[in-house]
Amino acid sequence: MLQQATAAAFSWWIARNVFAHHVPLFAPIATLVALNTPVGGRGTNAVRVLSGVVAGVVVGQLAFRFLGHDAPSVGVAVLCALLVALFIDGERITMAQAAVGAVISVASGQQAGIDRVLDALLGAGVALVFSQLLFPPHPLALLRRAESATLEGLGRALDLTARALDEPEGEHDAPPWEELRPVYTLLTDLGGTRDDAIAVARRTLLWRGRHEPVVQEIATTKYLDLLGNSCLTLIRGASALGTGHRQAFARTVRELSEVLTVLATAPANHAVRQHAIRWTLGIVRSAPEAEGGPALPVAVWESVRLVAGDILVFAGADADEAERALHEGAADLPVGIPPRLRWSPRPRRRRRPWA
Repeated sequence: MLQQATAAAFSWWIARNVFAHHVPLFAPIATLVALNTPVGGRGTNAVRVLSGVVAGVVVGQLAFRFLGHDAPSVGVAVLCALLVALFIDGERITMAQAAVGAVISVASGQQAGIDRVLDALLGAGVALVFSQLLFPPHPLALLRRAESATLEGLGRALDLTARALDEPEGEHDAPPWEELRPVYTLLTDLGGTRDDAIAVARRTLLWRGRHEPVVQEIATTKYLDLLGNSCLTLIRGASALGTGHRQAFARTVRELSEVLTVLATAPANHAVRQHAIRWTLGIVRSAPEAEGGPALPVAVWESVRLVAGDILVFAGADADEAERALHEGAADLPVGIPPRLRWSPRPRRRRRPWA
C-alpha cells in the first residue's frame, strides 16, 4: 500500500511538471491499476495497462474521425477496442483499459486521446520502475508464501475431516465439501505463482540469469499438486468409512493435518523439514492396519501412504528412498538443502593466476 501511494504521488508530480495539459488524472490512475495486483505480476500488469490504453485510443481516434462523437460511434469504438484487446492477450485489464481509452477518445477528441496515451506511458513507466527496479519481488519468497498457504489449507481440510470422523455414531454428516472448496483455489493460485516466479527470475534485472534455484523450487512445488490430490482422495475415502473404522483413522488424519500445519510455518527451514519427515514416518508406523480387510479401509490406508509419501518428497526426501522408507517402516530420512537465492549481487568469477 505504501508503494502504491508513493508511486501514485510520484506519477502525479512528474505529469504535473512535464506535460503541459489538463490536470493529469490518468497518470496516477494508470500507476495504481498497474500495481494493484499480487506481487510478482505487477510488471506484466503495467504492460497490459499500457497496451490496452494505446489500443483503445487508436481505435477511438479512428472512430472519432470517421463516425463523429455520438452514441453509435462510442459503441462501435468500444466494440472494436475490445476485439483488438482480445487479440492482444484477452486479459480483462487490457480489455477494460482499451474500452475506457476508446470512450475518452471518442467523447473528448484527439487531444484527450493523446493526453491519455502520455499519462498511460508515464503511469506504466513509474509502475515498472517501482516493481522491477526499486522493489523487485523475490521469486523464492513468492513461491514459499504460496507453499505455506497451500500447506495450511490442506492441513485445515484434513483437520475438518478428522473432526468429522470423531463424531459419535449416527451424528456424522456428509463431507463438508463447501468448506474444502478453498483447497482447489489454493492449488490454482499455486500454479499462477509458479508462472509469476519464473517470469520475475527471467525479466527482473536483479534476478536475471539466476533462475536455476527458482526452477528447482518450482519442481518442489509440483509435489504440492500431488499432495493436494492425495489429500482430497484421503478425505473422500475416509468420509465414506463405516462407523467401525472412522474413529480408527481419525487420529491418523489429524496427525497428518498437524504435520502440514507445522510444515506451513517454515517450508524452507531444514530443521522443520527434518521434523516433518520423522513425524510423518512415525504416523505411518502407528496408523491402523487395514491389509486383508474390507476394500474401503484398505483404500483409505493406501491414501494415507500416498499423503505421507508426498509430504516426504516435498520436505526434501528422495522419491525412491521415501517409498522404500514407508514400506520398511523407517524412522528417518536424509533431507536435501532447499535452494536459496540471496539479494546480494552475483559473485564475479575469480581469475585464475595463470589466466
